[in-house]
Amino acid sequence: MKKIAFLDRDGTINRDYPDEQWRNVKHPEFLPGAIDGMKKLLESGYEIIIVTNQYIIHDGIITMEDYSAYTEKFLTELSQNGIEILHIYFCPHNDAEECHCKKPKPGMIEQALRDYDIDLSASIYCGDSEADYLLAKQFGLPFYGIDYAGEQKDVNRCTSLLDVYNALSS
Repeated sequence: MKKIAFLDRDGTINRDYPDEQWRNVKHPEFLPGAIDGMKKLLESGYEIIIVTNQYIIHDGIITMEDYSAYTEKFLTELSQNGIEILHIYFCPHNDAEECHCKKPKPGMIEQALRDYDIDLSASIYCGDSEADYLLAKQFGLPFYGIDYAGEQKDVNRCTSLLDVYNALSS
């Protein structure tokens, strides 16, 4: 069974932007500690699955081609740093579509559970939003909030993915 670090993308691994600005973003800008943190998570036995809401596709801010080109650059840069991602699940839907995959709905993690033999009891979730927190809680995953501003008491508050690794190893 796989031990998974479920990671949000924008605001957790790479810089996030106001929705409209994504139209002009062509290259990932990794957050401080993200690359080193992901390396350390992999070295400590986690595999990485990214779960990301990308409603800006169906909102018409970016195209599926824009998303694919950005993702290719994102994965290439990670690979050049020795980081292999097991899978990226993304939801292109906006709220009007009432899908089953837009976080905090459970669809992306449910799909990961169908695709891989995952040990949820040994897995974690890292994200920066309320939707990430709520999704983690549905599956009983410890939540590591990257600069998370929510009020919940059961959040492991961290400043980066490297900080997540350090919290796990202490």
